[in-house]
Amino acid sequence: MGLVLAGSFAFFLLLGVPVGLSIGVSGLLIVFLSGFPLEMIPQTMFSGNESFALVAVPFFVLAGDILARGGISERIIAFAEATLGRFRGGLSIVSTVASMFIAAISGSGAATTAAVGSALLPQLEEKGYDVDFSAALIAASGTIGVVIPPSVPMVLYAVIAGVSVAKLFMAGFVPGFLMGLGLIVYSIYVARKRGYPASRSTTGREKWKLFIEATWGLMTPVIILGGIFSGFFTPSEAAAVAVVYSLFVAFFIYRSLSLKQFYKIVVGSGVTSALIMFIIATAKLFGWGLAFFQIPEAVARFLLGFAGGNTFMIYLMITIIILLAGMFMETASALIVLTPIFLPTIIRIGGNLFHFGVLIAIGLAIGMATPPVAINIYVAGAITGLPMERISKPILPMVFVLIGILLLVTYVPSLILSLPMLVWGPGGI
Repeated sequence: MGLVLAGSFAFFLLLGVPVGLSIGVSGLLIVFLSGFPLEMIPQTMFSGNESFALVAVPFFVLAGDILARGGISERIIAFAEATLGRFRGGLSIVSTVASMFIAAISGSGAATTAAVGSALLPQLEEKGYDVDFSAALIAASGTIGVVIPPSVPMVLYAVIAGVSVAKLFMAGFVPGFLMGLGLIVYSIYVARKRGYPASRSTTGREKWKLFIEATWGLMTPVIILGGIFSGFFTPSEAAAVAVVYSLFVAFFIYRSLSLKQFYKIVVGSGVTSALIMFIIATAKLFGWGLAFFQIPEAVARFLLGFAGGNTFMIYLMITIIILLAGMFMETASALIVLTPIFLPTIIRIGGNLFHFGVLIAIGLAIGMATPPVAINIYVAGAITGLPMERISKPILPMVFVLIGILLLVTYVPSLILSLPMLVWGPGGI
C-alpha cells in the first residue's frame, strides 16, 4: 500500500496533475483499496483545516500582497538605497537588504521577489547592471522571505509538527540573516569583478527624510514580531493586525491604494489562500494513509539502516531529498508532504523539531530559486521579460551559496537554536 500511495502520487505529478489534486487522489485511492467507509474522506479533509494557527495563512498572504502594491515596499527600498547605494555595487546590496526587510513583513518568497523586483530592477538596468544577474540576485534573495519570520511555511510546519509558531519564528532569524549575508558577499564580489557603479551619495537631510517616509513600513515587522514575542497576541492575531496596519498605512498615510486595487488584492489573496488550504485538506487524507500503513516509520528504519545510525549521513540524505523536492514541487505542498514522513526519523535520532523545521523551510526555499519549478525565477522573469534560461545560469552560484548556508546551520544547530534558547531557556525548546 505504501508503494501504491507513493507511486500514484508520483504518477499523477508526472502527468501534470496539480499537486493538491495529486495528493488528494492518491489518498482517495488508498481509502478505496483499503475498504474504509467513504464518510471518513470529508471528515479527514475538514479536520486538516481545523487548527486555529492556520488562520494566520490567509492573513499573512493578504498582508504580503498589500505590502507589494500599497507603496510600503517602495519607501523601504528607497531608504535602503540612500543608505547603502553609495558603495560600489551598492544596488546589489540594497536588493538583498531590502529583501530581508520585506521578508519580515510578507512571509512569502514570491511576494518579496515581486516587491523588490518591481522597484529595483528598472534602476539596476539603468545604472548598467547586467539584467540577468540582477534578476537572479533578487530571485535568490526572495528565498529569505520564507525563512525570516513571519513565514507561511513555518506556520504550516508548526501545525503539522505540533510545535510553537512563535518559537519557530524566533529560530528563523539567524539563518535568514546568514542567507542574506552570503548573498551580499557574493554580490559584492561580482560587482567588483564587473565594475558595477555606485549610486550617488545622499545628504544626511535626504536620508532622514527617506527614513521618516519609510518608518511606517519599517514599523510593520516591529509590531508583528514584537507583539508575538512579547505575548501580546498570538501569531494568528498578529497576522490580522498586520493586515489592518498595512491597510491603514496604504490608505491613509501613503494614500497609494484605491478601493479597486484593494478588491483585486483581496481576490488574488483569496485564491492563493484557498489553494493552500485545499492542499492542507488533501494532505490530511494523504497523511492518514502514511500513518495507517506506517510509511514514515519504514522510512526511518531505512534511513537508520542505510546510514548505519550515522546522524551526519542521515541529515545529509534528508537535506538532499528536501532540495530535490523543492526543485519540482511548490514550497507549501512539499512541506506538507515531507514533514510527516521525516519527523519520526528526526525524533529517533534525537533531533530538535525546531531545528528541523527551519532546515526544511530553508531547503524548500532554495527550491524557489532552483529550476525547473522556481517560482521566484518566474516572478523575476515576468518583471524583466527574460526567459528562465537567462536567469537560471547566473543564479546557480547563488544557489550554491544558499546550500552552503543550509549545510552550515544543519551541522551547527546552535546557529538556529541559540536565540530561542536565550529567550525561553534550554528547556523551552
